[in-house]
Amino acid sequence: MAGLIVGFSQAVVVLATAAIATATATPVLIPRSPSTLPPSVGLDTALWQQGDRPRLIQAIDHSLHYLQTPKAKQDYAAYTAAGQPGASLGANLRQRVIRSLQRFRHLVQTSRSAAELQAVVKREFVFYQSIGTDGQGRVEFTGYYAPTYRASLVPTAEYRYPLFRRPPNFAQWSEPHPTRLELEGADGKQWHKGPLRGLELVYLRDRLEAFLVQVQGSAELQLPDGRRLSVGYAGKTNHPYTSIGQELIKDGKIPREELTLPRLMAYFDANPSELDRYLPRNASFVFFENTQGRPPSGSLSTPVIPERSIATDKSLMPPGALAIINTQLPMKKDGQWQQQPISRFVLDQDTGSAIRGPGRVDIFMGTGDVAKTRAGLINTPGQLYYLLLP
Repeated sequence: MAGLIVGFSQAVVVLATAAIATATATPVLIPRSPSTLPPSVGLDTALWQQGDRPRLIQAIDHSLHYLQTPKAKQDYAAYTAAGQPGASLGANLRQRVIRSLQRFRHLVQTSRSAAELQAVVKREFVFYQSIGTDGQGRVEFTGYYAPTYRASLVPTAEYRYPLFRRPPNFAQWSEPHPTRLELEGADGKQWHKGPLRGLELVYLRDRLEAFLVQVQGSAELQLPDGRRLSVGYAGKTNHPYTSIGQELIKDGKIPREELTLPRLMAYFDANPSELDRYLPRNASFVFFENTQGRPPSGSLSTPVIPERSIATDKSLMPPGALAIINTQLPMKKDGQWQQQPISRFVLDQDTGSAIRGPGRVDIFMGTGDVAKTRAGLINTPGQLYYLLLP
């Protein structure tokens, strides 16, 4: 559950007719014949049954907008950073992604059913499958969301845990940067003694909520006077992300198979003093800005769309590209959340500190309590495919 918090890193990805590979030559995306794919791949019934085509087209348009920007050109140029032959490799890949999105957009608009769209996509596109965590295509899926919390612009006895602006002299901070423990103390209240003093942007009531906003990278905040404030990622320290959920598993506090966001929150509700022990284990620290009501944005600096935007490791995967996820998502049936198998067309529009390697995908689930619940219930395996025209 880590999306929305890190920009696209320098990457080396080679796109060939045989594979997409890192410069170390191990392919991370392998072409698959459509005849070998599970029958469910690309059968995106939500586009018609749930009227989801406008959201998918919106996500496509966001990727197309990004792909025409100087940032996209710079990002794709990084694919030749390790001396791969052919200076135009990154530009050629970017143009191929653009051409693929334009064609797919037309197909979404003109197809009359999920089956018809699936058939033409299988006929026209090349499917590149991620090798996953095991080299055989197993991808671990999680969900993330833009939370809504109560907050105050001034500190009070109730609102005590700040989110912080990016320090104006941050570029001059010596490296390695201070850790979370050094910046805010074990109890999260010592920030006024160091470089964070005077950088308070807004105050939250709950320390774990403030921490989760850092993990998610953005939030919608409800102020006491009824106004709403949106905050988004503005930078982070150079320490790697450490999952406190994984730390709880390692220490035997939560069984691996039971790890969900509600389970994690319940543990700290029952053991509040443990926050002092576990939160500092994530040495990374995130800064925020007032986004003036803009919707949550991903690492491409474009809005992310619920269930249509994903976060991946951008040192391996092509930014803005079209993909298919085959996994399970929680759906409500008879008043209960149940995992339902899905196949969805998505756009790769984000990344995150916890999203590393070819076997990790974070699905953006939206904003608010329902999105929070559903995101917290996603901890499932599946497959990831990228789609490109030949």
